[in-house]
Amino acid sequence: MDLGIKGRKAIVCASSRGLGRACAAALAEAGCDVIVNGVDPARLAETAADIAAATGATVTPVAGNISARETHDALLAACPDPDILVNNNAGPPFSDFRDLSRDDMLKGCIQNMVTPIELIQRVIDGMAERGFGRIVNITSGTVKQPITGLDLSSGARAGLTAFLAGVAPKYIARNVTINHLLPGMFATDRLDALVNAAVRQSGKSPEEVAEERRNTIPARRFGRPEEFGAACAFLCSAHAGYISAQNLLIDGGRYPGCW
Repeated sequence: MDLGIKGRKAIVCASSRGLGRACAAALAEAGCDVIVNGVDPARLAETAADIAAATGATVTPVAGNISARETHDALLAACPDPDILVNNNAGPPFSDFRDLSRDDMLKGCIQNMVTPIELIQRVIDGMAERGFGRIVNITSGTVKQPITGLDLSSGARAGLTAFLAGVAPKYIARNVTINHLLPGMFATDRLDALVNAAVRQSGKSPEEVAEERRNTIPARRFGRPEEFGAACAFLCSAHAGYISAQNLLIDGGRYPGCW
């Protein structure tokens, strides 16, 4: 399927690995020029080279912590008029909520709520003026089905979802959409970190913990990042202009509700 976005310019935050990388690769495959981002310059350069080699797309690395204003400036210097913005950022580590300090909570909210809002503020009017914009925020399945120990991550991402629910209707008539992708358990470094945290708490082996988690998923497997990237690319496509303010849960059927 031709997604109708060949030649479009996309910024994909925190995309040197994991789900962010999968989204960047899918957009590059669709013909976009892609700006990739990450904190490790060497890993980021390797990611950019790999995606460019695989797709033939122009892929530009911009290193830096996506929560920092100077990184926002660098991204927009590399791509002043993006057509697509994929917001992504690491989440706070697994923690008992009673152990969270005020600074911890503020940092988590900056990571997973404030940072994407700041980037949207800087790009959305230009998108509206040009008559095309796709904004996709990678949040988490825990927005719908919270997990004890990820309370700060769930709360900050849910706050982002609610905040943007009031913004999205103002822009869809200008062909600018805002949507959210809610990943469940995907085979990424983030999942490995959560498994290792459970190992430390339970004393079980990593294999036992991973198998227990797989068994909670009706699909009986962890998601593949490329599946997630394909969903992101469709929401960024020319065909998705009538989809906005939606939360697409991709979790292998794990969430037990209808809505």
